[in-house]
Amino acid sequence: MDIRTMAYEKLEHAAVRAALFCPRADWNPPPAGVFDREVEVEGGVRLPLRYHLGTADPGAVNILFFHGNGEVAADYDELAPSFNQAGLNLVVAEYRGYGRAGGQPTVRSMIGDAHQLLPRVRETLRQEGKTGHLAVMGRSLGSVAAIDLAAAAGPGLVDGLIIESGFAHTIPLLLALGVDVGSCGLTSEADGFCNVQKIGFFTKPTYILHAQHDQLIPVTLAEALQASCGAQSKEFQIVPGADHNNIIDRVGQLYFEAIARFCRKLGQPPRRKKPGVR
Repeated sequence: MDIRTMAYEKLEHAAVRAALFCPRADWNPPPAGVFDREVEVEGGVRLPLRYHLGTADPGAVNILFFHGNGEVAADYDELAPSFNQAGLNLVVAEYRGYGRAGGQPTVRSMIGDAHQLLPRVRETLRQEGKTGHLAVMGRSLGSVAAIDLAAAAGPGLVDGLIIESGFAHTIPLLLALGVDVGSCGLTSEADGFCNVQKIGFFTKPTYILHAQHDQLIPVTLAEALQASCGAQSKEFQIVPGADHNNIIDRVGQLYFEAIARFCRKLGQPPRRKKPGVR
């Protein structure tokens, strides 16, 4: 499978796009100490990136974050300080049609735009004196962009992958969203995002966390991602009692501390298991 040539034709069906994308035009000016940078991804279409670089350590890990389908970048203004307090910088990407971003969201643009944003993020971090490792993180639908970006990025571009409430298989997700997949021509994962195949190409540290009672994406879909992940160093965390939208509400600051603990391992050689220990 060559993920660089995937066209996603059947996922561009109007019914699929209507279920996957819930764009909101909500936008707030950046809080103090935070800034936006726009990237022109197509003629006249500009996407903002919001930079929360509140850590004092220039070598702190940086996270490029892709949000869920009903969220916008500004929704993370309240959460970003907790990332910073845990020693992480956060850069929140936007999709077309969301917030102040131009254009209309499509599957192709969401994935293709992520690849245009990555080098601009790395350059801006360099200009700001942020020299730490870079992880990509995707929540829910954002797992699509994060996994594709991690799987296809060249050497040295992505140091780690974090997936929250992500999914392995496309058709179960679309069925949960009420899509008549048969009328849209979707018959197998080959017609979908192929997250479960793509994650097998990524070999650097990976952290997958998922709610125990996720009502939209059953935990079995996260387990399939974990099983297929090509990383030698990979972690899987089920959040007891949580559902698709309340993981942070359930565990509070532990959420940010767990991500920070994982990020501190980036760039380190995998630990070898002792002989005889499984």
